[in-house]
Amino acid sequence: MAFDIEEELKKLPGKPGVYLMHDARDEIIYVGKAVSLKNRVRQYFQSSRNKGLKIESMVPQIARFEYIVTDSELEALVLECNLIKEYRPKYNTMLKDDKAYPFIRVTLQEEYPRVLFSRTMKKDKSKYYGPYTSAAAVKETIELIRKLYHLRSCSKKLPAEGGSRPCLYYHIHQCKAPCQGWISREEYRKQVDQALCFLNGNFREVLEMLTEKMNRAAEELKFEEAAEYRDLMDSVRRIGEHQKITSGDGEDKDVVALALDREDAVAQVFFIRDGKLIGREHFYLRTAGEEGRGDVLQSFLKQFYAGTPFIPRELMLSDEVEEQEILEEWLTGKRGQKVHIRVPKKGTKEKLVELARRNAEIVLNQDRERLKREEGRTIGAIKEIGRWLGIEPPVRIEAYDISNISGFQSVGSMVVYEKGKPKRADYRKFRIQTVTGPNDYASMEEVLSRRFQRGLARDSGFERLPDLILMDGGRGQVNIALAVLEKLGLKIRVCGMVKDDKHRTRGLYFQNRELPIDRDSEGFHLITRIQDEAHRFAIEYHRLLRSKGQVHSVLDDIPDIGPGRRKELMRHYQSLDEIREASVEELRALPAMNEKAARSVYAFFHKETGVSG
Repeated sequence: MAFDIEEELKKLPGKPGVYLMHDARDEIIYVGKAVSLKNRVRQYFQSSRNKGLKIESMVPQIARFEYIVTDSELEALVLECNLIKEYRPKYNTMLKDDKAYPFIRVTLQEEYPRVLFSRTMKKDKSKYYGPYTSAAAVKETIELIRKLYHLRSCSKKLPAEGGSRPCLYYHIHQCKAPCQGWISREEYRKQVDQALCFLNGNFREVLEMLTEKMNRAAEELKFEEAAEYRDLMDSVRRIGEHQKITSGDGEDKDVVALALDREDAVAQVFFIRDGKLIGREHFYLRTAGEEGRGDVLQSFLKQFYAGTPFIPRELMLSDEVEEQEILEEWLTGKRGQKVHIRVPKKGTKEKLVELARRNAEIVLNQDRERLKREEGRTIGAIKEIGRWLGIEPPVRIEAYDISNISGFQSVGSMVVYEKGKPKRADYRKFRIQTVTGPNDYASMEEVLSRRFQRGLARDSGFERLPDLILMDGGRGQVNIALAVLEKLGLKIRVCGMVKDDKHRTRGLYFQNRELPIDRDSEGFHLITRIQDEAHRFAIEYHRLLRSKGQVHSVLDDIPDIGPGRRKELMRHYQSLDEIREASVEELRALPAMNEKAARSVYAFFHKETGVSG
């Protein structure tokens, strides 16, 4: 039905809510919120107003709009954040990356607490430290804590699920085996308290303790043990170096500053926890142009804090934001305690914000050329492909490949590129079910049929259809794809890669024509990357299946290994080499194994050399 914008504007309610602007292809190009939908949406279509370049460019593309009424401006803000994250509209200022920062989680609600890596922060009575900007640093810290304080890492519910024997970590002196009752709950809690003290930044006691143990081991001529304590001390010092004091108030706060240059922007965030700078990170933003610093910074705050689980007590900003009060109310609700937003004008805090702003400008200046090159490799390459084919630049490209050895265990792969970048979460693998022998055309027909049938059924992970299908072959492969699409009633463009005598792509086969392409162009390089990725993904899956099949057949010959233990070994090890290299202790630590079975496996793989476990 035709959408009459003038008539629909008359129906707008004077209530708070969120509005969504659609273009002629029904894609959402802008999401906004309003205290009064009636007043705000009508402003876009009033010719007398000075709208700015962004609005002037967007309004002619609006084919229709829709709106969602909310009970309050706060509800509208939350809904706006969610919709922007879901649809990533063209004319909204957008974060170019979406990062989830790691935490260190101490499960104090358990009788025998653990120290774990976590990407989320829940209300589960655990104690969380972070967020940290480096996942590697978090893992290194957790490993160090286990070595220092011998805390368990297993998921058993103790003491109810105590095992019949201690695990491998007991044997390598990283756990005191609470599952066996070999350490009391009180003594274990003392170790946990010391670990918490370490995480709070008290490294002096740990270093003194390790120094004493290292000296004692050296006096007793236990040099290997002394070297282990020395290495632990080095690790403690390295972690301690990241804990720089920046504030004497001991509070949690984020310092957020912006650098802006036309359509490029960088937001720099300093993470201060308990008065210490634990890390910093910068974020690239895509702006719609002609937006003020406050508007861009405000968009960043909404998107960043909608996705991060930890909200500090205070935000110190480089610029004033228009919606400060409603943002404070929103953040307070997420934190559960009052959150303050401030723009320091003088003193130490102002200097700290200025330092963050200078860092943001340095990143923006240094990375401008890199960002342009990256855009040329992705968006620029997509536009080039669109020009060659005479179509709009395809946002989503899917490519397929078949892998087999003489028809054995044939598999298909589907790789996805969006805006010139791989979207690995949408990759899919297929085991060929209806084709016997090496028939790539029939195998490809099966893969495409299954993929698009599931897409039409709106199955999870298959519902998004591509703008362009890229086939590895020429006319034959393209015709297979077109036949499948026609049978299913789908209209999707299909392009094939025409090869020369050396199996190198020389052109594109599209709409019954071979189109020449520039082999030195970014578009050609992107096509090559997509082609190589489809090959890699298919071959990797086929290799995994062959390895699993090989492991399965060999394990059948080992005494004391039945179906349950065979499944356990296949789940924990990807190849025979990994099983062959495992020690008896490592094998015995698997849930389904015992001493006899572990020795049987070890003996089977080492009988030729006569090595004993």
